Amino acid sequence: QVQLVESGGGLVQPGGSLRLSCTASGILFSVYNMGWYRQAPGKKRELVASISSGGITNDAYSVKGRFTISRDNAKNTVYLQMNNLKPEDAAVYFCNAANGPVVSFWGQGTQVTVSS
Repeated sequence: QVQLVESGGGLVQPGGSLRLSCTASGILFSVYNMGWYRQAPGKKRELVASISSGGITNDAYSVKGRFTISRDNAKNTVYLQMNNLKPEDAAVYFCNAANGPVVSFWGQGTQVTVSS
């Protein structure tokens, strides 16, 4: 059974930082491309950052210079370091594991709230 378990969300003030973690089980983590997505109320789910199985990263323009995605294959975990958080970053953040165009798994999401 495949599971992706996110953690690290919470309430933070503007300008603050959070680190999200997503730990996978039931898959050969090292061969999967991993991504972080977010969905705010009334909006579509959007890609925030991704990291390939080979370690190549890609960030959405809105988070460049503020968010960093990384992975630890030994721990089956992908991270999203979020710095200088803004109110518009508030959303439910989802972890995704993908292997090709068909195989895709999602976590349950973790809430990030940015408010003073």
